[in-house]
Amino acid sequence: MRFDELHPLIRTRWSPRALDPDGKVSEEALHRLVEAARWAPSYGNTQPARFLVGPRGTDTFDRILALLVQGNQNWARNAGALLVACAETENEKGEVPYAEYGVGLAAQNLVLQAVAEGLVAHQMAGFDGPGVAAEFGLPPSIRPLTAIAVGVLGSPELLPEEKRARETAPRQRVPASEIAFTGQWGEPFGVDG
Repeated sequence: MRFDELHPLIRTRWSPRALDPDGKVSEEALHRLVEAARWAPSYGNTQPARFLVGPRGTDTFDRILALLVQGNQNWARNAGALLVACAETENEKGEVPYAEYGVGLAAQNLVLQAVAEGLVAHQMAGFDGPGVAAEFGLPPSIRPLTAIAVGVLGSPELLPEEKRARETAPRQRVPASEIAFTGQWGEPFGVDG
């Protein structure tokens, strides 16, 4: 299989930092992104994904932005919206199994919907999780996992010079022969494209 044979949503998904400061993400688009996340599969239909949603120009956006590490604040301030994906780790039956996995699936649905909307999304681990919990009054069962910047793709010239090369570098992935095996571990499944 070759990369160019993949669905366009997957082929065109990437995680840019160069976001157009004038780009808009409508409230309707944000609702569709959350709806896409809501329909992700989850273990036992536990649906553990929860999101803080901050459209640009709102207090929520500013509070999420302030909790990103400085390097992410520098470019994420141009996003049309900032979100924090969280896991509901407990329900009426006790601990929610595979909650992180469920949030990952929901976040991927959200990101692919963003691509379908003509937007881009960049997920970040560089944020203050305990700070998010305190700032937004999260219950103890809710754990912040990742921040997500959603926006309109901008020019790499918007980034500091040291970030431009990374922004425009070809995307790299581990060869398929190193991630998919058959028969026994280490015996590659398929052929790299």
